[in-house]
Amino acid sequence: MSATVPESEGGTIAGTPVRPGRTMLAVGVVLSLLGLVAIVFPFVTGVSISIALGALLVVGALFHVAHAFGAGGWRGFALQALLAGIYAIAGIGLLANPVLGLATLTLLLVGYFLADGVVEVLLGVRMRGESGAMWFVASGVISIVLAGLLWAGWPSTAAWAVGLLFGISLLSSGLSMVFVGMRADRTERRTGATA
Repeated sequence: MSATVPESEGGTIAGTPVRPGRTMLAVGVVLSLLGLVAIVFPFVTGVSISIALGALLVVGALFHVAHAFGAGGWRGFALQALLAGIYAIAGIGLLANPVLGLATLTLLLVGYFLADGVVEVLLGVRMRGESGAMWFVASGVISIVLAGLLWAGWPSTAAWAVGLLFGISLLSSGLSMVFVGMRADRTERRTGATA
C-alpha cells in the first residue's frame, strides 16, 4: 500500500483552506522583525550587506566563466571573460574591505529606496479605494524620503546609515504587509463564515 500526497484543488491544500491574508500577515511579521534587528545593529547589517553583495558578485563571475566556454566564437568568449573579470574584481573588492564598500553600496541603496518607494506609491494609487492602499503609499513615501536622507549624508554616514535605513525600509514594508494581511484575513474569515 503506497501513501499518496493530497493535491491542492479549489483553494485548499489537504483539505485546509488557503488564506492569502494570513500568509501576507506572516511574511509581514518576519520582515518587521528583520527590520528591527537591522535597526538595532546598523553597522553589522551594513557590513553584512556588503559581504553578501561581494559573494554574489563572485558567484556571478564564476557563472560568466562557465558561460564563456559555451559561448560561440572568440568574441562571445572575450565578452563573457570580460564580464567575469568585472564581477570578480568588484566582488573580491567588497569581500576584501566591506567597510569601504559601504560607500558604493550607499549609492546602490539610494537607487533601491527610490525605486521601491515609487513602485509602492504606484501600487497604492492603483489600489485606490481598496483596504490597505494608504499603507502602501505611506511605505513608498517613507522609502523615497530615506533615499533623500541617504543621498544627503553620503559618504560620511554610510557606515551606519546603510544598515539603519535598510532596517527602517524593511520595517515599514513589513508593517504595511501586516496591516493589509490583517484586513484581508478578517475579510476571508467573514466570507468563509457566510459561505
